[in-house]
Amino acid sequence: MRRLVIIVLVLIALVIAAAAILPAIVPADTWRGRLETAASNALGREVSIDGDIVFALLPRIQARAENVTIANPAGFGDAAFAEMGEMRFALALLPLIQRDFVIEEFVLVEPVIRLEERQGRNNWTFSSDEAEAEPANAGGFRQPGALPIEASLGDVRIVDGTLIYLGEAGDYRLDAVDLAIALPGVDEAFTLTGQVSLEGQRLDLDAELGSLRGFFEGARVPATVSVRGPAGGISFDGEILESTDLEFQGQADVDLSLPQFAALFGSELAEGDVFQTFSANGQLRGVPGEVVFTGANLALDAIAANGDLRFAYDRPTPLLDAALTIPVLDLNPYLPEAEADQSPAGAPTEWSDAPLDLSVLSLFDAELDAEVGELRFNDVVVTDAQLDATLSNGRLSATLPGFGLYGGRGSASLVANSRGTVPSYSFQGRLETLQAQPFLDAAAGFDRLRGIGTLTLDVTGSGESPAAIMNGLQGEGQFDFAEGAIVGVNLARVIRGVLTAVENRELPQGFGDTEETDFSALRGSFAIRDGVVLNQDLTMLSPLLRVGGQGEIDLGGLNLDYRLTPRAVASLTGQGGEAELEGIAVPVIISGSFSDPRVTLDFAAIARALVEARARGELGDLGDLLDLDRVRENGAAGLLDILTGAGSAGAGAAGPDESVSGEAGTETAEPAEEPTDRERAESLIRGFLGAARDNQSDTETETSEENPNR
Repeated sequence: MRRLVIIVLVLIALVIAAAAILPAIVPADTWRGRLETAASNALGREVSIDGDIVFALLPRIQARAENVTIANPAGFGDAAFAEMGEMRFALALLPLIQRDFVIEEFVLVEPVIRLEERQGRNNWTFSSDEAEAEPANAGGFRQPGALPIEASLGDVRIVDGTLIYLGEAGDYRLDAVDLAIALPGVDEAFTLTGQVSLEGQRLDLDAELGSLRGFFEGARVPATVSVRGPAGGISFDGEILESTDLEFQGQADVDLSLPQFAALFGSELAEGDVFQTFSANGQLRGVPGEVVFTGANLALDAIAANGDLRFAYDRPTPLLDAALTIPVLDLNPYLPEAEADQSPAGAPTEWSDAPLDLSVLSLFDAELDAEVGELRFNDVVVTDAQLDATLSNGRLSATLPGFGLYGGRGSASLVANSRGTVPSYSFQGRLETLQAQPFLDAAAGFDRLRGIGTLTLDVTGSGESPAAIMNGLQGEGQFDFAEGAIVGVNLARVIRGVLTAVENRELPQGFGDTEETDFSALRGSFAIRDGVVLNQDLTMLSPLLRVGGQGEIDLGGLNLDYRLTPRAVASLTGQGGEAELEGIAVPVIISGSFSDPRVTLDFAAIARALVEARARGELGDLGDLLDLDRVRENGAAGLLDILTGAGSAGAGAAGPDESVSGEAGTETAEPAEEPTDRERAESLIRGFLGAARDNQSDTETETSEENPNR
């Protein structure tokens, strides 16, 4: 018995000695071929070991190999899937008897790993049956019994590694990857700590799983993840849910510097005060193909919001679905500079021909339901707005079914469509019980209209640049205001001063910041054709006046040609007037460019109206100066004769040498008596005709230029 024990002990000693000696005396190339073949069969990829190989069995199973390469599967190019400068592995020997894998060391030195996706396939799913990659969306990897062993990890590290991702969404590269893994046991906490470098920024990584076995076998497992760096931080504290796929839920917190974050992905944000910070926190839940953020508190710069978001990525075009409440949405910091060139006074002079970039509309689809307490756009403030927006395949449709605007309520809808060869746009809007002055002052810096009214607009356009869009606008609209005033002009005073205006060939008094024209109604409609607004029916009603208007405003060319015709409908005597001018029209012509508009009177039309009023006996003593028969007989020449004083102009017509303030040829130092209405009329006609006599051709030319459509 004793001899048997001795023999057994000797055999054991010989085995141990052989295990210790054989790796040292057997050439490395003997192991190389077998190791490469075994690894290739196990991975379904070609594995090569081009450097030194060291192998030992005692006191632990230990291997070290240099210059190890794992090939890519077919269809992923010639570059290797993984390259390692050195790989070290050590496994405790005795625990293997109980199927307990104690990995004392697993170190990869300077590994380069290339992860790639192409047409629904990836190169990191291994198969020992064939050298083809499995579909990327295999799923269901978490199954009961998936980890039936006992194991622990000692020194498990990646030293100075490189991780490269190549995919349809973009290419990314992590450098200087230094990671350490700790796993006391498969049923205990698994931790990962380390650092990586992305686009020159060093990021700190920390992650923990409550149980590695529980994770792989589909159990509910606590989980935390934290990534921090110069761009800010992203953290998750929750759990991996019980499932066969990767599903999770928990508290997520995001705090980012957007310029630094954009730099991580090779992009650059413009300098300024916008797109600087972003933060979010709330409950995050993820299932295959979808991530949901509920009870989220969001902040972009100074804009705060809360609500729910859903991002579906397992589809040809990702979908963002959001329901948000935004107390204050100030868009002013994010508005681009005006596309049109500006005059020194601030009015546009030319639209830009630079193409508009609508590519962002095709990056993803979206469904947005938002309640906005206050929306600020330029100086316009919209309150209590409900926004419903849909973005689908490059077409944005946004609807505001209701909002408050300066005492009124409104609705609007907008479409921007980039699907076709040429982008197209449409807008429909309606405003009711709107306070005109504060709205127009905020929207256009125009504070010359007071009143409460209704506006409607329906417009479409298309084009690749602002210039093309504005020159191609089509549409129509209406406006109707009541109980208001036009600030800056007193049309009644303008009409009262028409006699002096015609005599002096200049605008009459009645214009100024303190002047106003009250109205009971101001209404009209317009059509838009090829960027030109056409209006033929402007009407303003007031107790003393009726005002008509017609003309066009060229939005594309930034020019206007408009004619306003105020007419007294009641005697202005007692209102500062001294002549019966009821029914006399005083056309006002507004023309020129947006940056340099001109305002003139149509003097020829006024003179013609005076002659016609005389025929109707509406001018009192002034009518005695006008010979209607001569106008009828000689037409324009007869009118000119009357206005120039040629021939007999009727009783009381003064000759060229007669004084209008006293007897002919008599001079006196005594104060002149107050002129009568007749004398005023004579002075008016003489003054006007004097200018007409000297500048007849100039007057006709100027009138034609001022009113080309007359």
